[in-house]
Amino acid sequence: MNTTAIEVRDLHQKYGDFEAVKGIGFEVGRGELYALLGTNGAGKTTTLDVLEGYHAPTSGQVRVLGHDPLTERAEVRHRMGIVLQEAGFYKDLTVAETVDAWRRWTPHALDRGEVLDRVGLAHRLPVRVSQLSGGEKRRLDLALAVLGQPDVLFLDEPTTGLDPEARRNVWELVRTMVAQGTTVLLTTHYLDEAEQLAQRLAIMHEGRIVTEGTLANVLAARGTRITFRLPAVRPSELPYGPGLAPRSVKQDGEAFTVETHEPQEDLRTLLAWAYDKGFELGGLEVRRPSLEELFLEVAETERVAA
Repeated sequence: MNTTAIEVRDLHQKYGDFEAVKGIGFEVGRGELYALLGTNGAGKTTTLDVLEGYHAPTSGQVRVLGHDPLTERAEVRHRMGIVLQEAGFYKDLTVAETVDAWRRWTPHALDRGEVLDRVGLAHRLPVRVSQLSGGEKRRLDLALAVLGQPDVLFLDEPTTGLDPEARRNVWELVRTMVAQGTTVLLTTHYLDEAEQLAQRLAIMHEGRIVTEGTLANVLAARGTRITFRLPAVRPSELPYGPGLAPRSVKQDGEAFTVETHEPQEDLRTLLAWAYDKGFELGGLEVRRPSLEELFLEVAETERVAA
């Protein structure tokens, strides 16, 4: 049995002269949650559109459960669940009527009450869709996406407009589905959501993947940060010579940031140097960068490079 649920090989997607996706590749294993992150216009939704079978790639290859999602759509459509950034409903139908309509053409559909209970809408059965709040409509989107107990679930900004409690309820539902073997490809602007849910992630910028891996590996590749304040000292005076581990030293006024892959050795060296010099290191802190900091750094680095 193939253990890969989603395959992307050298995917390019152009709209006229504009290339939205510029040769990306990644794989998602069965039962894995993979987060595709990036700024607006990075190419995330375009990538999902191709994987969901809405567009043919300009070049490259994609496979979902071993099939081309466009030319072999009949083989995979009933095995996929999709939450788009914006979905359309028949506004005059009630919540119950909407779910019942979807159940008629969804194989192996869950019971109406069960699926609405999972997303916290069981109490809204008689309410017309037009009367739902934005967050409730988002939960209805999710209910329809998971109705057929899909093998692969595409979630494009699934918790936009939800309050914190509703977001966490969605997280629990997604975690349960992953634990039961569902593969999930998630895009989100909520980086805490990716930290909570993703087993692996990629960050896109202007159509390219610029970093990929587990959260721990992606953050570890950036090193650990030692930050402190010290007046009247230049970076060249710090006790870090060419023989020590690779690092970067940045100064902003009296604030210093040392990025290193040898934090214990460098901290010991720094403290011994400060003691010998009679310096006090104000606000001394040792920590790894957060995903948000990494995300912003990637965006800024790529912007400057361009």
